[in-house]
Amino acid sequence: MEVVEGEEQRETSNKVMCLLTDPEGTPLGVPMYLPQIAGPQQLQQMVNQLLNNEEKLPYSFYISDKELVVPLGTYLEKNKVSVEKALSIVYQPQAVFRIRPVNRCSATISGHTEAVLSVAFSPDGRRLASGSGDTTVRIWDLNTQTPLFTCTGHKNWVLCIAWSPDGRHLVSGSKAGELLCWDPETGRPSGNPLTGHKKWITGISWEPAHLNAPCRRFVSASKDGDARIWDIVTKKCVICLSGHTLAITCVKWGGDGVIYTGSQDCTIKVWETSQGKLIRELKGHGHWVNSLALSTEYVLRTGAFDHTGKQYSSPEEMKKVALERYNKMKGNAPERLVSGSDDFTMFLWEPFVSKHPKTRMTGHQQN
Repeated sequence: MEVVEGEEQRETSNKVMCLLTDPEGTPLGVPMYLPQIAGPQQLQQMVNQLLNNEEKLPYSFYISDKELVVPLGTYLEKNKVSVEKALSIVYQPQAVFRIRPVNRCSATISGHTEAVLSVAFSPDGRRLASGSGDTTVRIWDLNTQTPLFTCTGHKNWVLCIAWSPDGRHLVSGSKAGELLCWDPETGRPSGNPLTGHKKWITGISWEPAHLNAPCRRFVSASKDGDARIWDIVTKKCVICLSGHTLAITCVKWGGDGVIYTGSQDCTIKVWETSQGKLIRELKGHGHWVNSLALSTEYVLRTGAFDHTGKQYSSPEEMKKVALERYNKMKGNAPERLVSGSDDFTMFLWEPFVSKHPKTRMTGHQQN
């Protein structure tokens, strides 16, 4: 009998009688003996179990308003705490920051009756435009994830779509080679289709807001090998950029005021935009140039709009803010261009510094 009592004493001497309570002092169950080696992690498991939490939540623990960050035994020894009566431990839930995994869809926006071929966010990020094989353009409210307008007028698939950086215009290009301008506030076409291209549209890019506000000009590229600069006000083609020997696959209007076109003739051409003169040709790819991207692309697309949602009273104010954003993004470095090709490589260019690529990036392989 004495041996059994001695074992019980040794067993309880390595344990501490504790009472878990919430911040209001409400006990979580009855006092219980906990091992002195138990720390915040073990207490957290116990609280989740006692509260029957399906999703395990994080908790912090306090003894006499001091957070418990070490095992109970270490805390008792360090703070000379009496264990003659139950030790009160307050548990407090911590804030939970849930990050939604990127593999989870936040919303499914349905409405088109054929494949969606092109999408573009508005510069202020509040709306979305989509072009489809059903020949329509749809404008969506991203807050409610509902359609604002269904824009009809194209006779063939809508392959490209682009907002003006001031958000006042939307242009779409189709497989029939025509371009349509839309008023995003009404969903109605602003004028007749713009015709001139002989084959389908492969890209649309607007003149940046820091160069011209309100936005008037945009450039379209086509399978016919030409790029055309259009005036949204006069609804006319003001310059035709001819020189590529095969289809133009992509086009960008750069922040320094030039236009870049990439082609199936394996070259990238750089054009000035007042007369449409070819000012540089970038060679190096061994196959079609499929895509172009600019280091300043985000601020070129969004103009004066940022995350604050600020509205502007005049085009001049918008142009000033857009220029400030562009200069901040660009810094002291020249604007950079990346091209992607069917030869499995990407080239990094600084077109205003050299006609030769700064870097050739390899790694993509044919399956």
